[in-house]
Amino acid sequence: MIAVINDWLWNYVLIAVLLGMGLFFTVSSRGAQFRYFGRMFGVLKQAFRTEEGHLSSFQALVVSVAGRVGSGNIAGVAVAITLGGPGAIFWMWLIGLMGMATSCIECSLAQLFKRSEADGDYRGGPAFYIKHGLKRPGLAAVYSVLLLITFGLAFPALQSFVVASSLESSFGFSALTSGIVLTVCVGLVIFGGIHRIAAVSQIIVPLMAVGYFLLAAYILVLNFSELPAIFTLIINSALGLDSAIGGGIGAAILQGVRRGLFSNEAGLGSAPNVAAVAYVKHPVHQGIVQAFSVFIDTLVLCTATAAMILLSEAYVPGAADVEGVALTQRAVAEQVGSWGETYVSIALILFAFSSIIYNYYLGETSLDYFSRQNKTLFGVFRIAMLVLVFWGSSQDLVTIFGFADLTMGLLALVNLLGLGLLVPVARRLLRDFDQQSAAGKDPVFDADEWLDLDIDHVAWREVKTDP
Repeated sequence: MIAVINDWLWNYVLIAVLLGMGLFFTVSSRGAQFRYFGRMFGVLKQAFRTEEGHLSSFQALVVSVAGRVGSGNIAGVAVAITLGGPGAIFWMWLIGLMGMATSCIECSLAQLFKRSEADGDYRGGPAFYIKHGLKRPGLAAVYSVLLLITFGLAFPALQSFVVASSLESSFGFSALTSGIVLTVCVGLVIFGGIHRIAAVSQIIVPLMAVGYFLLAAYILVLNFSELPAIFTLIINSALGLDSAIGGGIGAAILQGVRRGLFSNEAGLGSAPNVAAVAYVKHPVHQGIVQAFSVFIDTLVLCTATAAMILLSEAYVPGAADVEGVALTQRAVAEQVGSWGETYVSIALILFAFSSIIYNYYLGETSLDYFSRQNKTLFGVFRIAMLVLVFWGSSQDLVTIFGFADLTMGLLALVNLLGLGLLVPVARRLLRDFDQQSAAGKDPVFDADEWLDLDIDHVAWREVKTDP
């Protein structure tokens, strides 16, 4: 049943919606992902700076990268190539480029409509900009339920499956052993809230992302002369010019869009929940930061993984005997030796672990929309998530990805509907940022100039008084 629904949803609805809305957001923002590209690197200067009582832009970046970077970059890319051929990577690039504009808009809106909490933290995200920006609390509630199911339950199960598969392939650990250990480790972290999650992610994500990228860069340098042929293969396969490779242009588009969305999450509304927590002087600052997150995920890490796979003999067009993370592991091992397979496993475990605790935070945010004080409800959710983490470790690839694709697709449709209706507000926000920048100012948001919108002025009071 899930397969039938997914085929209809992805073949006839989401392909058109994702590509169409991505192009619409790119045009509406006047190519924000290109205009602001230089500014994106400015967040790296904040790596060692903190905002007292709040998450900094850099911390929000690493938390969101913790969610985006994971099995999608290592296992998801391999699945896309196995099922859609090398051309799927081209469509992942396209989704990533347009996703940068989508992420810029959704995260800027999340900042604009964020709410201050009694403890000094902020809360925000699609449920908040749908409720306060569109005045559609019913649609906001639907989104929150789908966010809970997708990120609180489906994605943790998927990440657990990938970890268990990797450990079994590399070290011979049983799914039962992997499931128990991972469940215990996740349980020790998720009771600490966003600040503990940020603290863990700030250490794990940059370390492993840089390490994985350096390994990939080393392999690509060794095979530099073959890279033009690899990129030619990807483009020819994507455009249907090489029918002998993969499953044809239809499969390439389908798998590229699916795995691209799963990897970078642009349009799902997940990153805005974290983006809203950060302390920034103007909402667009955080939109730019989150566009950079999509760039890191898809245009850098996914491309690196794809190149390593296509450079190896582990990938055989049309063969499915090696799939998922095992394909990436064998490709790396072929280039650097058996230790490469072990390193990929370790990197994947840490990526997946950080993704799971990030997913927990998103599930917590969706519950927080309905009830901030019900400790029993939050306790039940924590237990349910840990059960799904344990369950996912023993499932098969088709079942686990099918479940995630279904919930992810429905979530994207609701969020993209809200974003499309809020584009006039996003344009106004970008225009305010551009005008201040053109005047040589460091843009600062003045909530008093936005009295026509349902904005929490308390959340922006510190910015106005910050010297």
